[in-house]
Amino acid sequence: DLKSGTFQFVMNSDVIMSQLVDFLCLLPVCLPQVSLPVCPPQVSLPVYLPQVSLTVCPPQVSLPVRPPQVSLPACLPQVSLPVCPPQVSLPVCPPLVSVPVRPPQVSLPVCLPQVSVPKDLVAVMSAVRDGQEVDPQDNRRIIYRFRQTVPMPSYLIAIVVGALESRQIGPRSRVWSEKEFVDKSAFEFSETEAMLKTAEDLAGPYVWGQYDILVLPPSFPYGGMENPCLTFATPTLLAGDKSLSNVIAHEISHSWTGNLVTNKTWEHFWLNEGHTVYLERMIGRCMESEQFRQFKAIGGWKELQDSVNTFGADNPLTNLVPSLQDVDPDDAFSSVPYEKGFALLYHLEELMGGPEVFMGFVKSYIQLFAYSSVTTDEWKNHLFSYFKDKVDVLNKVDWNSWMFTPGMPPVKPQYDTTLSDACIALSQRWVKDLNCFKESDVKTLSSHQLIEFLSLLLQEDPLPLTHVKKMQELYDFNACINSEIRFRWLRLCVRCRWEEAVPMALKMATEQGRMKFTRPLFREVFNFDKFSDEAVQVFVSHRAAMHPVTSGLVGKDLKVDASKTSTNQK
Repeated sequence: DLKSGTFQFVMNSDVIMSQLVDFLCLLPVCLPQVSLPVCPPQVSLPVYLPQVSLTVCPPQVSLPVRPPQVSLPACLPQVSLPVCPPQVSLPVCPPLVSVPVRPPQVSLPVCLPQVSVPKDLVAVMSAVRDGQEVDPQDNRRIIYRFRQTVPMPSYLIAIVVGALESRQIGPRSRVWSEKEFVDKSAFEFSETEAMLKTAEDLAGPYVWGQYDILVLPPSFPYGGMENPCLTFATPTLLAGDKSLSNVIAHEISHSWTGNLVTNKTWEHFWLNEGHTVYLERMIGRCMESEQFRQFKAIGGWKELQDSVNTFGADNPLTNLVPSLQDVDPDDAFSSVPYEKGFALLYHLEELMGGPEVFMGFVKSYIQLFAYSSVTTDEWKNHLFSYFKDKVDVLNKVDWNSWMFTPGMPPVKPQYDTTLSDACIALSQRWVKDLNCFKESDVKTLSSHQLIEFLSLLLQEDPLPLTHVKKMQELYDFNACINSEIRFRWLRLCVRCRWEEAVPMALKMATEQGRMKFTRPLFREVFNFDKFSDEAVQVFVSHRAAMHPVTSGLVGKDLKVDASKTSTNQK
């Protein structure tokens, strides 16, 4: 019913649903007057849904999307979409593929969707659950109803159907997954309510009602996706000790910065991510300590340096506010908007009077621009207005270098190194001396500190192979299940030309699809001349099972021709 702003989605029972399915790509097909690009056929597995019935409010939408000459007619009788085979997750729509993703400033009014699925499946979406009933037209199906009363950016619409189970993890939170992950997920994310309450103390009331988490299959390409009421999460967060749950703090923070206040275009993506990292680390400060916040910021600076090194210090895509004219935003995706954005906010925090003072600005920014989209200029104007008594200090900030100059920021914050000192000392011992090491060296280090230790070694020249073998003998990193530790360890091994590590690196690159891990691991093996061809062969053999965004970017990294599967190597 277009007038009332409701839509109904009916799914044919022939669809393969052995894994979770995100029907985000379907949402544009019944919007009248919409022109949009179509996913390349080589990156999707077509499944036909002849019984799709879908309408989405508002009824009149006209959007400038690229390329403008490609369009889909309204209410297609057959819809082809990617669907996941076993152990493979479905693509999230890239920024230039789906109307809900570009442009992000289009907001939808109140919607009351319902989804009809076979009764052995469950539907969830980026809205509050509003009941379910047997489909009166087919008792083999269940209708799930949802309500979303908060206006939100259209790129955050997500519908998932699968063989899902759930566990209650808080008064307003459930974790959803297939049975293989659901209990592990409930343990890992048991601190969700504490994070929510802390975020509310910092940023204001949580307006979305429900906060659920959906753990997707391993090929999901991101650590998390902040769909309102239903955060998507990668199973690589399931470390067994809750040490990687800061990603959930990040996605919770998006409930204010990103979902409530949204960047107007992807050039201003740092407004979403820089503020979210800042709020995430403020949550860590409240729940752990200021030293912990400083420690995480040190790690973030290293991730920023890694991205700048990968792109090149002169690459304009390392600008905080890049020009994306004729650029696929996926090609620009990196830690730059996250960590360069955070570094700017932390620098301003120091100039303006400390975390409590600057958090007051962040809260006022959220209140002023709630339910709207903003640009960097609008953010900056509010900054100067809020700190009107410190305009002279703000005028001394090198805004052009921060915003529009590639490379590392013009100012490196002086973070507290208390929690990183032990990591620095141990890493320098391995760089300079191979004597007097023992298994107990790492017993007193937390998972976060082990990650930092390996990150420090990755910034050094490659260690001698004998050092890496000795490290494995003492610390047995090969047995580690923490994905962040294992990822850095395998990069270090391959970089040091340990041939036995190559199969393990390629295995990790393909058994999950998180781009943060998969792309660097493939690049490391590809840069090992002896195994360049093997890296390409493994990628080509696994590409069909990858998320199309991941496969497209890895293909570019490895110089693989997308249509011919040929290579143009180094």
